[in-house]
Amino acid sequence: MKKTVLVCAMMLTAMVGLAKDIKTVVVTTQPVMHCESCENKIKGNLRFEKGVKQIECNIDEQRVTITYDADKTKPETIIQSFEKFGYKATEIKQDKEKKQK
Repeated sequence: MKKTVLVCAMMLTAMVGLAKDIKTVVVTTQPVMHCESCENKIKGNLRFEKGVKQIECNIDEQRVTITYDADKTKPETIIQSFEKFGYKATEIKQDKEKKQK
């Protein structure tokens, strides 16, 4: 019984130590996304950026939501990476109230 408790405590400690700092940044692009091809171009290029975990494009709202590992990259680096494939990205500041919902 003591071994089981000890092993569980060690595993919990290891999990906390390995926890990643996952964050999200929302941007709008210039030129605007107007079709699925634009969406695929953005997703295809951003997926190779270090630390990027997930990319969601919303053509109707003209937003790209990028989930990333904050230990490996920062929002400024992700925003600058849009220039590599011909876009200019601008971060959209979200209201704290919207984040809580």
